[in-house]
Amino acid sequence: MMSDEPGQKPSALDGLREGGADALWETHADWWQDEFTDGADPEYEEQILPLAAQLLQGHERILDLGAGEGQIARLASRAGSSVVGVDPTWAQMAEAHNRGGGPAYAQAPASSLPFPDASFDAVVACLVFEHIDPLEPAVEEVARVLRPGGRFAFFLNHPLLQTPGSGWVDDHIMEPPEQYWRIGEYLQESANVEEVRKDVFIPFVHRPLHRYINTLAANDLLVREFHEPPPPPGFLDQSPWYSAAWAIPRLLVLVCERA
Repeated sequence: MMSDEPGQKPSALDGLREGGADALWETHADWWQDEFTDGADPEYEEQILPLAAQLLQGHERILDLGAGEGQIARLASRAGSSVVGVDPTWAQMAEAHNRGGGPAYAQAPASSLPFPDASFDAVVACLVFEHIDPLEPAVEEVARVLRPGGRFAFFLNHPLLQTPGSGWVDDHIMEPPEQYWRIGEYLQESANVEEVRKDVFIPFVHRPLHRYINTLAANDLLVREFHEPPPPPGFLDQSPWYSAAWAIPRLLVLVCERA
């Protein structure tokens, strides 16, 4: 598929769309379940889950889009909300059912949600859209199933400061030597399959922030809050390579309202 924006190249995920990307998640769902749930990941425990709880509090009907094994869906359900979790991956949905906790679940892609218009008071998508291609149909579906005035809590790996190729550069020419945080090719959209652990391959999509903001606006999803929290202490403790970047956020959260 050719992008309608100048300078964009066909997506590298084009060859995966016929089931390939979903097949990777089916194969490697246990990577996510083992390393990012049930207290295993300090960023989730100290930052993402508390922020999600705060943003979803008081909303009666919630959709967890890209729910995985359901940890955010369970969190919202424990707070008294009626929650449905949706994920395209059968392996994740099966584990979500096994873990229980109150939510209902449905297997479906983000681009074709099996719900009537205006079904939910809030939608949350947590670190999901980095794996969704194309972008527009999924955002259109979020807007469709969200009631007017409803909230979309949109969690992303920071599109600028975590661009592929970003990281520390050690400048030994300077006296004394200095470190700089390099930003990768931010404006260049890219889609890659990355080896996140030995023999575990996951698809990732990078887009500049304007792509997200403009797509949200085109679907009457208006940004009301913009959060860039610093990395939490637990993550810095276990990631000494990142500790000097304590003021460089890894997470971006857009809090949107359906106009």
